[in-house]
Amino acid sequence: MLLDTYGRIATDLRVSLTDRCNLRCTYCMPEEGLSWLAKPELLTDDEIVRLVGIAVTRLGVTEVRFTGGEPLLRRGLVSIVERCAALDPRPKLSLTTNGIGLERTAAALRAAGLDRVNVSLDTTDPEVFARITRRRRHEDVLRGLAAAKAEGLAPVKVNAVLMPGLNDTEAPGLLAWAMAQDYELRFIEQMPLDAQHGWQRTRMITAGDILESLRTRYTLTPEEERRGAAPAERWLVDGGPHRVGVIASVTRPFCRACDRTRLTADGQVRTCLFAREESDLRGALRAGADDAELAERWRVAMWGKKAGSGLDDPSFVQPQRPMSAIGG
Repeated sequence: MLLDTYGRIATDLRVSLTDRCNLRCTYCMPEEGLSWLAKPELLTDDEIVRLVGIAVTRLGVTEVRFTGGEPLLRRGLVSIVERCAALDPRPKLSLTTNGIGLERTAAALRAAGLDRVNVSLDTTDPEVFARITRRRRHEDVLRGLAAAKAEGLAPVKVNAVLMPGLNDTEAPGLLAWAMAQDYELRFIEQMPLDAQHGWQRTRMITAGDILESLRTRYTLTPEEERRGAAPAERWLVDGGPHRVGVIASVTRPFCRACDRTRLTADGQVRTCLFAREESDLRGALRAGADDAELAERWRVAMWGKKAGSGLDDPSFVQPQRPMSAIGG
C-alpha cells in the first residue's frame, strides 16, 4: 500500500496524460501557451499502463483519474482506458476534461471502460467563456457534456472556478443550469498553480463567498453522508435531490484525509498538487527496473508526503510547474 507517516493511505491515482491544452484559461496559463514537454519526455502508452498496473495490483490503488493538460488530446487515450479497465482488480476509471472533443469520443471511451467524467466549465455565457479561456468553444463543451450524459458517463460533474470581474456573480445561475441538465456542479477555489504565478490570495473568490452567493437564491443543507477523503463539501439544494459541492483547497484544506497520489505526464510521482519535490519513476523504468523496484520507489515517495499543502503558511512558495504539467 501507499502509506505515509501520518497514517494516510493513497488509493486514488491521478494520471496526467499530456501537458498540452487547447484552451488558454486565465487562471492556468498565458495566452501564448507554454513550452510543451517534448515527446521523448512523455511516458508512452505502454509505460502509463504498466505504472497504473503496478499501482492497482501492488499498491492498493482503487480509483484512477486521467487528467492533463487536456487528456482528450492524447491519441492513445481510448486504448489506455481499455487496457486499464482490463486490470484485475479493476479500478474505477474517470476523466477530467475541458469537454472539447468529448462529443466525438464519449461513446468510444464508455465502450473502453471509462466510468464517468468531470468537465470544466466556468460560465453559461459564451462571451464570458471566451474571455476566460481565450477561445470561442463554449458550444463544443455543452455538446460534449450532453454526449457524456447520453453515454451514461455518470454522474457527470461540472467543475467551475469563479474569478473576480469575470464570472464572480454567476454561482446561482450556474447551479440553476446544472440542476436543469442533471449535472452535479462543484465550485473550486482558484489555486496557486498558474504558470504566470499571478495568483493572489486577496483576490480569490473563497468558498465562503460562493456559499453566500448561492444562499441568495437557494436553501443549502449540509449533506449527512460522511465526506471521507472526498475533496468537495456537499450541500443539498432546497432539500434535494440535487446537490452542489465546494472544493475549498485554499481556505478549508482537507489534507488530513487526503488519499491521492499523482503521476505526471513525464513519469514523476507527486504527493500533492502543491509539492515542490517529485520522485522520478520514468528514469528507473527506462533503466530496466522491474515492477517490484518501481513499486518500492513509489512507496518511498509517498512515505515522505508532508502533513499538508502549506497554503496556510506565510512562507508558502508556489510550485514551479503549473497545473497543466502536474495534472489537476
